[in-house]
Amino acid sequence: MDTQNPSAPSRAQSRIPGENHPHAGGLIHDHTRHTTRFTIIGNHLAQHPSLSGLAIGLAVYIQSLPQGVRVDIKTLADRFPEGRDRIAAALRELETHGYLRRERERIHGGRIVTRTISCNQPGRSRDDHARHSTSKPARPKKSPPRALPPVPRPSYPAPALIRQATDLLADLHRHDRRLLLSERDAAHLAPGVAAWLERDVTPTAVRESLTADLPAEPLCRPAALLAHRLTDRLPPLPLFRPPSEPPTTRHPLQNCNGCDRAYRAPHPGHCRDCRTDDLRAPLRQPIGR
Repeated sequence: MDTQNPSAPSRAQSRIPGENHPHAGGLIHDHTRHTTRFTIIGNHLAQHPSLSGLAIGLAVYIQSLPQGVRVDIKTLADRFPEGRDRIAAALRELETHGYLRRERERIHGGRIVTRTISCNQPGRSRDDHARHSTSKPARPKKSPPRALPPVPRPSYPAPALIRQATDLLADLHRHDRRLLLSERDAAHLAPGVAAWLERDVTPTAVRESLTADLPAEPLCRPAALLAHRLTDRLPPLPLFRPPSEPPTTRHPLQNCNGCDRAYRAPHPGHCRDCRTDDLRAPLRQPIGR
């Protein structure tokens, strides 16, 4: 039996000459995952295009230290061989790019000390990070309610007519409890109902048209359904109406004293055609009488 080579690859791997050959140069990572004693460093620091290598190294070293350790120039010069001048220049680089801050603070006894603050993410303070991490997640904003569809408008929006329409709408929930309207919805729909009443439609007929054949499922927006019905089922204007009389209320039927034709008016009298004939009557008399 042949001896198998356990280090041989399971299948042939293609190579591009000069690119992925192990001796062609270029970086190869041999990483092992850290589980203890490690520090997370951002690539914005490790690969900073403007900082010197000494500044990047000092920033990495400072970020790896625990709280309270001294990082003044003398202490760092004792730790590294670069000397005080080069270390001071590197610290100024880190200050310029926001990785270090130096703040003076007066302590007990009146003595002033300089504290060095290391920032692993320049431009974002520790207080901002704490507020961000401890604050509750923002609730999603509710979308604004959709506007109701437009409704017809009466030719004469008299207050009495609008009040009659509003009373009709307020009474709809007695016929179907799902049609309980808010004051705002009723104010929006009232002109549409007034346009029906203006067309000589009785309040009972308007109510029946709005409440008949409603869907069996719950109504999500009853006002929108009513607005659609008021527009879609709007009856035509009546054939006869005094053009100068605003329809404040539904007038009773009267018999014309001239032609005995029925017409609507608040008091008995003459219909529009007969009133027009009466006005023209003197013009038809012979001249000279």
